[in-house]
Parts: sequence; C-alpha cells; structure tokens
Amino acid sequence: MHRPLTALLSLLLLLPFAVRGEEPSDTRQGVMHTSFKTLGVTLGGDLFALPVINIADPSDRIIISFDELADDHRYLRYSLTHCDASWQPEGLVDTEFLDSFNEGTVDDYRYSRATVVHYVHYTITLPNEQVRITQPGNYLVRVYDERDPDDTLLQARFAVCDFTAPIGVTVSSRTDIDTNDSHQQLGITVDTHNLSLDDPFNDLCIVVTQNGRHDNEVILTTPQRVNGSRVIYEHLRPLIFDAGNEYRRFDTSSVNYPGLGIERVTHDTPVYNALLYTDTPRATQSYLYDSTQQGRYLVRSTDTSDSDTEADYVLTHFTLQMPPLAGADIFIEGDLTDRRFDPVSHMVYNHATGCYEQSLLLKQGAYNYQYLTVPNGTDGRGLTAPVEGDKYQTVNQYTVKVYHRPRGTRFDRLVGITTITSGT
Repeated sequence: MHRPLTALLSLLLLLPFAVRGEEPSDTRQGVMHTSFKTLGVTLGGDLFALPVINIADPSDRIIISFDELADDHRYLRYSLTHCDASWQPEGLVDTEFLDSFNEGTVDDYRYSRATVVHYVHYTITLPNEQVRITQPGNYLVRVYDERDPDDTLLQARFAVCDFTAPIGVTVSSRTDIDTNDSHQQLGITVDTHNLSLDDPFNDLCIVVTQNGRHDNEVILTTPQRVNGSRVIYEHLRPLIFDAGNEYRRFDTSSVNYPGLGIERVTHDTPVYNALLYTDTPRATQSYLYDSTQQGRYLVRSTDTSDSDTEADYVLTHFTLQMPPLAGADIFIEGDLTDRRFDPVSHMVYNHATGCYEQSLLLKQGAYNYQYLTVPNGTDGRGLTAPVEGDKYQTVNQYTVKVYHRPRGTRFDRLVGITTITSGT
C-alpha cells in the first residue's frame, strides 16, 4: 500500500477518538450513586459563605460532607483536579498545583444514631496534611471507593483565590431591555493594577452566577471597554438576567409535627413521609417578599442534639397543580437536587390528579426550592417565567469571579471574587 494512503487511513481511524476527546468532561457537583445523599461544600461550615479559600489565609478550610445510606462504612479516597474558568480539567501535573501526593483517605466518618434510615456521615477537610494546595483556581474533588478507583461516587467543587483583582458590581432593575419589569442587569468593573496584563481585552475571563445556579451561568471573555487599569463590563446583553421569584420554602426539622410548607408527616414503613402543600404557578401573581437562602438548605433536627448523625431521612412529596406544558419539562431546582436537571429532579405529570409530581428522600432540615422549566431542544437553561414568574423586586444573589491566565502559564488563576444581592 502506498505510504500516503496508509497515512490517510491511519488519520481517519484516529479521528473518532480525537472528536470524543474534545467532548467536555462532566464536572458538575453532585452524587453519582443513589445511595449517597446530602452533599455539602462550605467554607469552615458556614452555610452562607462561598466555598472559596483565601490562599493567603492558612486557617481557611473547605468542609465537604455527605452521607451514604448504609449500615457500614466504606474505605473511600479522593483526588483533586485543577480546572479552568469553565470547570474543565486543564491537564496539569499534580506538582503544578499541589505540594503533596494527589490522594487522600476519608477517615472522618460517623454512624447515624437512633434513625429509621441508617447511614454513615463522612467529612473531608481541605487542605490537610495529606493534600496541600499551592495555586489559586478551581478545584474538583472526586470521591471513590479504594476497591474501584475508576467509579466516581460523587464530585464536589471549591475554589482558591488570591484576591489580587478587586471587583466592583452594580445590579439594577433598570435594564437595557426593560425598566422595573422582569429583569435585572449587572455592571462589573475589575481593578487590574496588581495584575500583569498583556491584553486587557482578552486576558481576563469573568464568570457570573445567579443564586448558585449553573444552568444560566454567564462567561465573558471580552469587556465593553478599558479605562486605564479598570476593565469594564457594562451594557452587555449576557449580563441581563431573568429576575425570577423568591424561592419556595419548607421545613422538616421535626417528624413529630408538620413544619413550614408541610401538610402532614406520617411514618409509613420503612421511612417517614412528608407531604408538601400543593404548589401552584406564581407567574401571574403579584410579587411577595420572603426571606430565603437563594436555593440553599440547612440540615436540622429539632428533636435531637446532633443533626449530622441524628437527623432522619424523610421521603418528601412535591406536587405542582397546573395543566401540562407542551414541549417542555419542569424540574425542582436548588441545592436539594444538586442543581441538576436529571430524573431525580424531573417532575412527572399525573393526568389523574392534574398535577406534576415528584418525591425526594431528603435529610431533615429547612429547604429552599423552585420550579424551573426547560423547553425541549434548547441549551438546557431553566426558565423561571412559566411557573415562578419574573419579578424585578426579587432578591437574587449574584457571584462574580475573575480569572487570569498570565502569559507562559498553563492554568486559570482565580484573582477576584465578590457577591452582590439585588434589592438591598
């Protein structure tokens, strides 16, 4: 066979593998096995703080906690991956971001006590003596059983920041497309005088999230203008967000009586059951303020002394009464579903009751949630308008992160982060 033809055939054989290699990795935070529940990632256990370490503060610690529904513990391990601004692995050698081996054992575990549902509660604290971090950026933690290291049980995200780029953010309901109607618009200014920028129009990457959601996350690589050391992102269409509505709430802190949003609690073997009051769409209703935690939850049992190991699991039933939506799916969104659109969070329509329904096995606590609509054939962005409505007065929390990849380096550095809350 002629050499040119041989080379061409070899290239054609390799093409499918090259294409597959370009597919983005699934780095979403969440559990991959149904036996794992209640994944939480906090800065020092603070529910309201972003899971971001200040690289200059040696006392900062990330706390990753989760449960496995089981009678006995597993021998679990974890490893870290340094990711770029869009949470894709950067292919770094471990020594480029760690001053240690890239593997740790999960030695901190406790068994549940006096619960109907038995589980093991695990905790990972980072950094630690086994794993020492040296660089800012995004970090993905992969947890696996030491007997099957290729099977990922869960993934958790956190970040390390050097805070060299101060950020100024404004948020307003007076947007470029409407005024005091259904949207909120951000303006962002990054002070880069501490950074060595070769090209301020291309050297920074800005990531904006609303209430911790990833489906409507915005990534900006080009500013609107540059004024000296100030890089400015204003009057940009991607920075106009649907305003949404306040999150809905319920509370299962006690299994002895129904809490907020709960119609009744029953003990139907083998688990406790909590039936939420039937929800209805709020799109056409007037805005009503409510103090929420923008989709978070707090594990809590008022009948015990240690919620981590004595709070029980409750099968929680959601019902949304409305006609079926054509060409779209409805999902429960919030930290309670790891903010994923999947079969666990998917609401199923029951024609007999005229309602969308779903049940989640959740640890006792105070929860936020909302219903997002995802039209078929779209990019997977959830819409608040069909069920929750978009109210310009809604209190939303926006997080802005700034990444910089200096010339000659191979990874995105997190150089600034801040949050702003609308309506405050």
